[in-house]
Amino acid sequence: MAKRRVGGLGRGLNALIEGSYEKKSERVSSLVPHPVNSVGLIPTDQIEANPYQPRTHFDQEALQELAESIRVQGIIQPITVRQTGPAAYQLISGERRLQASRLAGLETIPAYIRKADDQQMLEMALIENIQRENLNAIEIALSYQRLVSECNLKQEELGDRVGKNRSTVTNYLRLLKLPPDIQIGLRDNVISMGHARALLSVEDAQHQLNLFERIVAEELSVRRIEQLVRQGVPVAAKPNQAQPAEDALPVPPAEVKRAERFLSDRFGSRVQVKPTAQGRGEIRISFDSAEDMHRIISILQPA
Repeated sequence: MAKRRVGGLGRGLNALIEGSYEKKSERVSSLVPHPVNSVGLIPTDQIEANPYQPRTHFDQEALQELAESIRVQGIIQPITVRQTGPAAYQLISGERRLQASRLAGLETIPAYIRKADDQQMLEMALIENIQRENLNAIEIALSYQRLVSECNLKQEELGDRVGKNRSTVTNYLRLLKLPPDIQIGLRDNVISMGHARALLSVEDAQHQLNLFERIVAEELSVRRIEQLVRQGVPVAAKPNQAQPAEDALPVPPAEVKRAERFLSDRFGSRVQVKPTAQGRGEIRISFDSAEDMHRIISILQPA
């Protein structure tokens, strides 16, 4: 007797799970509560969001692409949930897969059911968030801080949980001691993790900010900043250093700002326009992920 499949689930794990049910009554039984530590098909409308989910923004274009993949291939990896009632579940991990499955029109989704209290929910959500490939250093540091403060983990325990040694965890947590402007620069990829670590060896916050401004204005390398810090070179601009008048610059600052706003709106990403005194310059477009990069490239391509 040929195995029956539910349309729209594709050839992924959904099909493998449902393919084992020969009769309608047996397929319906897949919707009743499942034992802990088992994988089963859960109706998507019975799963509520994880209240401890640290991610608040999900790229809608990337979700649509994932939904299209799910329509074709099905769900490859089950989401993880905990049961909160006879027909109620709460998501632990797999927010993007759940959202994309709903966009794809799936009525059920394969899920691993496990037991977890509120603290474990928070811990698992944060750790899954840390393991994403496109997190910036500040997002990682904030997640580490939440694990320390809200889950009462010591740094050694935190390192074991996320598979990092204590020194790595400590270096990320130290980033949160930097002035807010520098943290924003690190978050937006204006400076690198290496720059930030060099700035941490400067005790005075104002000197840190002055160095940060020089990094941005002069495009100083990490090695150069480390040299300046070791040598104790004054980082503030010299009082007698003549500054070019705005009207003498090849590209007036007001025009640079207008160009940045226009390009940021055009690409939906942060754009920096960096002219030089010689009339040259460069335009930098930031992206958050490989999908975001391809989106920007598609905008640049001629119709």
